[in-house]
Amino acid sequence: MARTARLSLPLATPMLRWPSLSPWLLPLTLFALWWLASRNHWMSEQILPPPSLVWSSAVELAGGELWSHLAISLQRLCWGLLAGISAGALLGAWLGFSARAERLVFPTFSALSQVPTLAWIPLFMVFFGIGETLKLVVLVKAIVVPVTLHTLVGVRDAQPQLREAARVLRLPTHLLIRRLILPAALPAFMAGVRLALAAGWTSLLAVELLASSEGIGYLMVWARQLFMLDIVFVCIVVIGVLGVLMDRGVGWLDRHWVHWPHPATAQIRRGPRYQGWQRLQPWLLPLLLLALWQVTTQQGWVDANILVSPWTVLHTTVSGVVDGTLSGALGKSLGRTLGGLILGGSLGFAVGLWLGLSARSERVLGPTLAALRQIAIFAWVPLLTAWFGLGELAKWVFIGLAAFFPLFIATQRSVLNLSAQLSEAAQVLRLNLFQRLRRLILPGAAAGIFAGLRLSLIYAWLGTIGAEYFMPSNGGIGSLMIGAQQLLRMDLIMSGMLLVGLTGATLNLIGQRLENRATRWRHA
Repeated sequence: MARTARLSLPLATPMLRWPSLSPWLLPLTLFALWWLASRNHWMSEQILPPPSLVWSSAVELAGGELWSHLAISLQRLCWGLLAGISAGALLGAWLGFSARAERLVFPTFSALSQVPTLAWIPLFMVFFGIGETLKLVVLVKAIVVPVTLHTLVGVRDAQPQLREAARVLRLPTHLLIRRLILPAALPAFMAGVRLALAAGWTSLLAVELLASSEGIGYLMVWARQLFMLDIVFVCIVVIGVLGVLMDRGVGWLDRHWVHWPHPATAQIRRGPRYQGWQRLQPWLLPLLLLALWQVTTQQGWVDANILVSPWTVLHTTVSGVVDGTLSGALGKSLGRTLGGLILGGSLGFAVGLWLGLSARSERVLGPTLAALRQIAIFAWVPLLTAWFGLGELAKWVFIGLAAFFPLFIATQRSVLNLSAQLSEAAQVLRLNLFQRLRRLILPGAAAGIFAGLRLSLIYAWLGTIGAEYFMPSNGGIGSLMIGAQQLLRMDLIMSGMLLVGLTGATLNLIGQRLENRATRWRHA
C-alpha cells in the first residue's frame, strides 16, 4: 500500500519533477566518479580499470570465453538443483508425512544442517577431490537443507480440518497426496526453492573460487591473480544480472503455480513435543551412526588418512581447546564476526531506517541497493582482495558486507510496514523526529529489526568463515581448517566443523533470545 504519510521529517523540499529518473541518479553519479578517477589517475589502472577498458573486455569476453565458463557454472547449478530439490522434496515429504520418521531422523538432520555448507568444503575436498563431484556434493548440501525444512513444514502443518475431512471421506493415499498434501505443501516448498537457489548459487561460486579450473568463479580468480580487474568487473555484473533473473524466475513460477496464501519465508514452526519413550527416539540414529563410524575405522574399511575415529576427533577437539590451538583460532574468528557485525550491521540499520523514513531517499538509493543485493556475496572476494589486500581490513569489509543487507532490509521493511495511524498520532501530538523515533518508530519496528539482527549475526559468522578461506592470513578457524585440509589432518578438519556448527547454533540462540527479550512487551 502506498504510504501517504511517512514516519519522518515533514517533506520541506518539493518532489523531483521526473520521479522516474530518481533510480538513475546514484548509478550515474558513481559512473561519473569512476570516469573522473580513471581519467585523472587517482588510482592505478590495475586497481580501478577505466570504464572504456571494462567495456572493451566485456565485448571481447562476449565473443565466447565468458559464455563457455558461464555455461559450465549454470550446468553445474542445474544438476545440483535437480538432485538437491528432488532429494529435499522426497525427504521433507517423508518426514512431514510420518511422525515417527520425524522423531527418528529430523533431529539428526537438523543438527548436521547447523554446520554451514562452507564448513563442509574442506572435508568434501578430501573425500571427493576437486573435480565435478565436489561441486555437485557442495551444491546438493546447500540446496537440500532449505527444501527439506520447508517441505516438511508444508506437509506436516496441512490444516487439521482438511486431514479430518480426508479421513471421513476415506480418501485413498494417492488422492490424499494429490488433493490435500501437494496443495498444502506447495507454498512452503516454493519458499524453500527460492532460498535453495540463492544458497546453491552462492555455494557454487565459493567452491569455484576455491577449487576449480573452469566456471565463472574460476574466471574471476584467474583475472584477479593477473590483476585484470576489468574482467572481474564484467563477471560481477554478469553474476548480478543472473541473480536478478533467477529471483524473478522463481517469483514468476511462484505466482503462477500458487494462488493461495503463502507462509512467511523461512518461518519454521516447531513440531509436536515428544513424550515418554519418544524423547529417546531422536538419539537412536546418531548413536547408530557413531557406532558405524567407530566400527568402520576400527576394521579399516576406509583409509585412516581419509576417515579417523570419533574418539580421535573428540580428543583433538578437547586438546585443541585446552592448548589454545582451536580456542585461539575460534576467538580470532569471533572477534572478526563481532567487528564486521558492528561495521556492516550499524550501517545497514542506519541506511534501512533512513530509507524507511524518506520516500525520496528510497527512490534514489533503493533500486541500486536492490541490484547490489542480487550479487552473490562471494563474487566480491576478488575485488575486495585487490583493493584491500589479504589483511584484517579486507576481512572486516567482507564480513561487514555480509552483515549489511539482512539488517538493512529488515529495518527498512519494518519501518515501512508501521501503521499510518502512528504518523497521524505523531502529527497530532506534534512530536519531533527524535520523539517519533524513540516512542513510535523504533518500538513499533523492534520485532523486525531484531529478526534482521539475528540474520545479520548468522551471515557475519558465515562471512567470517568465507573470509578466512579466501584470505588465509592471521589465523582463524577457517584458515585452520583449510590448512588442515592441505595436510590431510582429518581430525582437525572435523574438530573445526564441530566448533563452527556449535558456534553457529549458539549465535542463532543468542539472536533469538535477544529478539524475544527486546520484544517481550508485545506478548505481555
